Amino acid sequence: MAAGQIVVGGLPIPDDRPIFLAVLAVHVGAASVCVVAGALAASARKRPGRHPRAGTVYYWALACSFTALVTLAVLRWPHDVDLLAIGAVATLSAAVGVFARRRGRIRVHGTGMAVSYIALLTGFYVDNGPNLPLWSLLPHALYWLLPAVIGVPLLVRALRRAGRPSRSSSIVD
Repeated sequence: MAAGQIVVGGLPIPDDRPIFLAVLAVHVGAASVCVVAGALAASARKRPGRHPRAGTVYYWALACSFTALVTLAVLRWPHDVDLLAIGAVATLSAAVGVFARRRGRIRVHGTGMAVSYIALLTGFYVDNGPNLPLWSLLPHALYWLLPAVIGVPLLVRALRRAGRPSRSSSIVD
């Protein structure tokens, strides 16, 4: 264990300064909310109710997590620059998704939110994969690739479904 490093729950924390630990707690808490809210939004029917509520929670928790991530990256510059880049992709993709939804661009909305969630999971695995049971056995490249390998086909499937007319819709000439 390096000087200034602690271990919490089996995960090494690279900095033991109180400010770092406080901001890390906010980041981890907000990112955990993102994981749950994102899964709820993705699995919900795309109509008023659970989907937009969970999506709104996801978006604001992501904004909180990213704000904390920026602080963590500044405190450990340049060690966490890759995580900052992943977080920027997640946050910008979610913003694109939110603004696309407001303009009725449903496919762009779904793509933006899915890319955001994939980036969120990628950041988690890139940072923590080497310390997780079973994940530690995988090659490092898979921490970067596996969320996309799983998420992109799910996104393509969802986009194909979004392009089909529903059974209850009618064609009016």
